[in-house]
Amino acid sequence: MSTTSIDSLLHEIRRFAPDPAFSAAAVAQPELYDRARADRLGFWAEQARALDWTTPFTETLDWSNPPVARWFGDGALNVAYNCLDRHVEAGNGDRVAIHWEGEPGDSRSITYAELTREVKKAANVLAGLGVGQGDRVAIYLPLIPEAVIAMLAVARLGAIHSVIFGGFSAESIRARVEDADAKLVITADGGWRKGKVFPLKHAVDTALAAAETSVEHVLVVRRGENDVEWDDARDLWWHEQMASASEEHEAQGFEAENPLFILYTSGTTGKPKGILHTSGGYLTQAAYTHRAVFDLKPETDVYWCTADVGWITGHSYVVYGPLANGATQVLYEGTPETPHPGRWWEIIEKYKVSIFYTAPTAIRSFMKAGREIPLAHDLSSLRLLGSVGEPINPEAWVWYREIIGGGTTPIVDTWWQTETGAIMISALPGVTTTKPGSAQVPIPGISVDVLDEDGSHVGLDSGGLLVVTEPWPSMLRGIWGDPERFAETYWSKFADAPNGPLYFAGDGAHLDVDGDVWLLGRVDDVMNVSGHRLSTMEIESALVSHPIVAEAAVVGASDETTGQAVVAYVILRSKKAKSVTAAEASQMLRAHVAEQIGAIARPREVFIVTELPKTRSGKIMRRLLRDIAEGREIGDTTTLTDTTVVTVIRETSR
Repeated sequence: MSTTSIDSLLHEIRRFAPDPAFSAAAVAQPELYDRARADRLGFWAEQARALDWTTPFTETLDWSNPPVARWFGDGALNVAYNCLDRHVEAGNGDRVAIHWEGEPGDSRSITYAELTREVKKAANVLAGLGVGQGDRVAIYLPLIPEAVIAMLAVARLGAIHSVIFGGFSAESIRARVEDADAKLVITADGGWRKGKVFPLKHAVDTALAAAETSVEHVLVVRRGENDVEWDDARDLWWHEQMASASEEHEAQGFEAENPLFILYTSGTTGKPKGILHTSGGYLTQAAYTHRAVFDLKPETDVYWCTADVGWITGHSYVVYGPLANGATQVLYEGTPETPHPGRWWEIIEKYKVSIFYTAPTAIRSFMKAGREIPLAHDLSSLRLLGSVGEPINPEAWVWYREIIGGGTTPIVDTWWQTETGAIMISALPGVTTTKPGSAQVPIPGISVDVLDEDGSHVGLDSGGLLVVTEPWPSMLRGIWGDPERFAETYWSKFADAPNGPLYFAGDGAHLDVDGDVWLLGRVDDVMNVSGHRLSTMEIESALVSHPIVAEAAVVGASDETTGQAVVAYVILRSKKAKSVTAAEASQMLRAHVAEQIGAIARPREVFIVTELPKTRSGKIMRRLLRDIAEGREIGDTTTLTDTTVVTVIRETSR
């Protein structure tokens, strides 16, 4: 094994075989793998033909100029038509597309016929404001139906949307609007979050005042009833424009490689990194994975992905995947604990949600609050659970299955990125014997490997760098306006591989003895302790396996003796926190890690904290914890949910 391999010291032996009754009725069957292996491109062409094409494609993939791919390049389709009109034309117009729940308790249920009508009207509004194919539209909205309508209206016109999460600052908006050279911004007077209406238009006004852009109009949705400043030459009320718009709009076909959206990656410093996705290949993989990975039965399921549309998960598994498949889904505007900590479970009970997809950080926050909160609600409608966003530690996985899934519900732990566009590695429910904490295997049609720094396969029971070895339909087509950065960032590390450049995801992974994939987190988060390259994720998992721990973040800090030392920041479960002192908990947890995965991984220090620094998408910013552990000046905190958390942790650590 190469000396650059990442050591894996965590051993998880629990296994959960598929329920035979679930398997018999599952959407995905084992033969999917065989079909994809036998003819990979033919398999993807078959998935693409599940969509409606205005011009059928004859070429599946052109990879003659890597790393630029063309999927279904001579075909044409309309993304919004595939998400809306075709379901109405098939007789499913009365099916509910969206059950929307506002944070204050207001709600709307919108059918496919109603959603189609609203999107047609919105497309006419945008066209009337000069938006056409290739134009960029920035969308800065709370999670309300108008956010979905705006995205689909932009797509219907062949234009390009750039959705900006509704909690980002004016400076973040400015950078994104400026980089994309947006023609139009769609925002709201406000949105509900944690029991309050937060301003949105004011942030847009501030951003545009500082930006060098060609923004011609700002469309404003009335949601929060905030007083807003108004520019009569630029600003327009959404509801007034929609009231006079025609309900008739014929969807035009656009080539499969027509750009669909730019999405700026969270936490970017310096020049924003706008990930570009196109239409045909992206929609093919988003729809296929949504159907197969979540075992979707659109006639009966109620699906809920808790992501905001400002993130890639919201693009692929709130908007495009579910709507392309004619699913009925839930949208919730607010936060999980508002107005009370059982809000999500109350919504599942109300709408009889059957498929639930959320992030490990949310699951761990529920563990912290206590199982009695979800157990107070009827969650028996749930038949499938999903995890997304970062590796899920085994204890959180098992808690999720036992408490939320009633001990029987299968879990799909999915690995993918903004750049990959759709799920790449996941169990298939009804097919895969699942292992808590493992993403398992690439989905049919996807090819991955784990390599050492020299590009050699690490072998079984070894760790290294996760790469994608073959192009895939929903792959990013570039970084907006910066092709050199695109090639350098994603394709340069293994540029000279025998079958062309390999996509390096930036993540470490371990292949177990069965060849299943265990994600080890970002390679940047790998520590070198006394010559051993250790994953922060595995030490975090060991910490969370202790019954007093709800969540943990681990970083490597410089150490004169070992090169780097393990430093842990731990949140205790609410009830358990009262029974031990911080010093007792720290000593107990250091010993626990040594017992679980070896003395080499014993933390030098364990700090007991009440919160961890997280981005608004729920990811822990370990970079800031490294700054604290090494006594450095704290870096950029603009993407944090709560910037005061860092100050509190720094005081705790002194």
